[in-house]
Amino acid sequence: MKKFFFALICTFLLGAAFSQSAFAQDPTPPTDDEVNAIAKHIYCPVCENTPLDVCPTEACRNWREQIRSMLAEGKTEDEIMQYFVDQYGDRVLGAPPATGLNWLVYLIPPLVILLGAIILFRALKGWTQPKQAEAGSGAASGGLSNQDEYIQKFEEELKKRK
Repeated sequence: MKKFFFALICTFLLGAAFSQSAFAQDPTPPTDDEVNAIAKHIYCPVCENTPLDVCPTEACRNWREQIRSMLAEGKTEDEIMQYFVDQYGDRVLGAPPATGLNWLVYLIPPLVILLGAIILFRALKGWTQPKQAEAGSGAASGGLSNQDEYIQKFEEELKKRK
């Protein structure tokens, strides 16, 4: 009976040892898609207007590997992006944060578009409506009192020829 309990305890201990090692396996490393999901929001500090996910330089390759290692450590996307902002400034972000004067970037374009639409609407409205004759003009009053002196002399010359 003692052998039975001894075999049972050994089996239990061996099973526990193997089950712990099975649970202690390393988590899968982050995939390229997970790295690029973050890298597309971060712009290369060396190359102008090039996101990290498509930049072919060695520096960007190193920064993508840095993102991969940060993801493996369990850091979130916001923590990783904040790290790059701390290192290189707001210029590495694809969209500037809406703080300070940066909020003007989000406000000015819609206002310019709205103002342009209003100006265009008024211009089109003015072009499509016929202009009305001004009150007091020679054509409207039928007299020669407001006309230019040259026109008056010209009409007098015409009357003399008749």
